[in-house]
Amino acid sequence: MSEGIRLGAQVRVEVPASSANLGPGFDSLGLGIELRDVVEVEAVGDGLAIEVFGAGAGEVPIDERHLVYRSMLVAWDRLGVQAPDGLRMKCTNVIPHSRGLGSSASAIVAGVAAAVALTGRDLDEANVALISDISSALEGHPDNASASVYGGFTASWWSGEAWLTRCPPIHPDIDVLALVPDVTLSTDKARSALPQEVPLADAARTAGRAALLVHALTTDPDVLHPATADWLHQENRRPAYPQSMAVVDALRAEGHAAFISGAGPTVLVLGQSGSLDQVDSPGEGWSALRPGIARDGVRVVSHNR
Repeated sequence: MSEGIRLGAQVRVEVPASSANLGPGFDSLGLGIELRDVVEVEAVGDGLAIEVFGAGAGEVPIDERHLVYRSMLVAWDRLGVQAPDGLRMKCTNVIPHSRGLGSSASAIVAGVAAAVALTGRDLDEANVALISDISSALEGHPDNASASVYGGFTASWWSGEAWLTRCPPIHPDIDVLALVPDVTLSTDKARSALPQEVPLADAARTAGRAALLVHALTTDPDVLHPATADWLHQENRRPAYPQSMAVVDALRAEGHAAFISGAGPTVLVLGQSGSLDQVDSPGEGWSALRPGIARDGVRVVSHNR
């Protein structure tokens, strides 16, 4: 291990929410959503003090089990840096938990980014890529984590050695609407509904639409509706979120590019500016959020030097 973190070093991290899969882009395509959790960390002499405000307050652990803290330890281990003797951390959360908007990924990204910044490293291209790689490995798939790191539209893959990401420029006229239900759904439960094998025809159709989605998001929003069709995961998960799938079915029948956000149960709708104005909450128990697309990713203000 190299020299540890300087006593008194501080960092503030702002991390956007994310939507994964985007219909056919299972475990590969992501979109940054302009809802930001804020984490403030200070290296102190001893002990661990964690405060949580907003989403998850009173529910998530505030000891060594806290996801931001655990992610920081993993990052320091990867960097070969000794963890400080103590930490003081304040988390102000606005991303809904267990709703398919990447709350876990944002916590991981916040922890990894804070850990890197507290070492005094500049967040240049190489270190941002490192943050994305470590975060994706912790998350287990790259689509949420990469979108929180980079913002905008991300396409990610496993190289055999690391998680890599590219950020195709998203069309400026594309807007987003999130329909968020009151109910929650864990990613593990959603994944347990997926089969180990899928028909070749379904895989081929989905691959074609994923390719079309890249074109739609970067160049031609007119084809967002066909580009967000999926045959791999949403239908298999229908029993886990029947109300959300009913909303997806109804909106797609009206021509809207609606799909399940991540593991659900939030429904995301993509469209050109103004086209989503008439889409409202499905009713009681739902919230309609119009946060916009996060055009940039994790923001870090370090007071380490």
